[in-house]
Amino acid sequence: MNFRFTTAGESHGPGLVTIVEGLPAGLELDREALDRDMARRQLGHGRGGRMKIETDTVEIRTGVRHGKTLGSPIAALVANRDYKNWDERMNPWPVEADIPEITLPRPGHADLTGMWKYNQTDLRNILERASARETAARVAAGAIARAFLTAMGVTVRSHVTRIASVEAPERQDLKPEDFDGVDDDPVRCLDPEASARMVERINVLRKKNESLGGTFEVRVFGLVPGLGSHISWEDRLDGRLAQAICSIQSIKGASIGEAWDVASRPGSEAHDEIFWSEDRGWYRETNHAGGLEGGMTNGEPLSVRAAIKPISTMTKPLRSVDIKTREPAKAHKERTDSTVVPAAAVVGEAMICLVLAKCYREKFGGDHIDDVIGALDAYRDRIGWR
Repeated sequence: MNFRFTTAGESHGPGLVTIVEGLPAGLELDREALDRDMARRQLGHGRGGRMKIETDTVEIRTGVRHGKTLGSPIAALVANRDYKNWDERMNPWPVEADIPEITLPRPGHADLTGMWKYNQTDLRNILERASARETAARVAAGAIARAFLTAMGVTVRSHVTRIASVEAPERQDLKPEDFDGVDDDPVRCLDPEASARMVERINVLRKKNESLGGTFEVRVFGLVPGLGSHISWEDRLDGRLAQAICSIQSIKGASIGEAWDVASRPGSEAHDEIFWSEDRGWYRETNHAGGLEGGMTNGEPLSVRAAIKPISTMTKPLRSVDIKTREPAKAHKERTDSTVVPAAAVVGEAMICLVLAKCYREKFGGDHIDDVIGALDAYRDRIGWR
């Protein structure tokens, strides 16, 4: 079953669009749940002024009737409320106004390399699409995928584990209910003490015109074993998840489970021993692998971690060179955030939802949601999975 999605749109254009293909008919969507995920992407202490301008909502244009999917492609629009202030600068058609070009590339951004690759003289033709504003469309697509995963009995959550030098205590025993209220925390951290220190660190560095990076974790509960495959490199779920996470703007690394920690341990302390009992069926007492073995889910909670660099648009711009005059100058400055780690975790959820929805469609097929659930139930019975 060919499940896929794509996005289109620019940061300050009329809006962002996503098209999601390959979902079964009969899947019930909740408009409020879709908009709730959009609002979650805008959360977090350290966000900039644009979050006060945009109130993102999902406008479904095709593929859904009376709240249920039709099995046809779903097209969704996320309007840019701020476009009215950018109509001349971002109009699809020629305008009479003299629009100044941006010629000062930002270190760490797509500006300079994109200019070379696409033969541009105005960096706005690069930065508009490279902007993390594009992730609003991904979250819209991910919210649709999440509805499908929910029907499969799957729960996808996230939390911030580090901002700059402040790190939250490690939590291996997390359950879905432990994430209740995480969106109410100013940095979406599960540890109140660490959260307070993260907020303080943001405040200190923001006054110094700095941006901050950090790390987050996405946890997935309720997955059946056998999603992904060991058969070929492109089907291994580890690689698919890492590619999805690392495609998010500013993400520089991804890991599964306790990857960097188990690299230093002996094998007896790195692997998850296998047990079986009449009352529990198959189970593990540890989850060092983060729910993946041999490129496939093993039935334990999935753990995907990501590292995000400080964003490259600085309130006090770094040194650069004008692409036209070749003279040294300060880099271009756009409206920006101090940190986006809490929001990036929500985008991470969306990307994980999209990858896992594709896996469920590949494995269980079905033209109607009832067919998918029937195939899933039959598979669980065959392997004795409770």
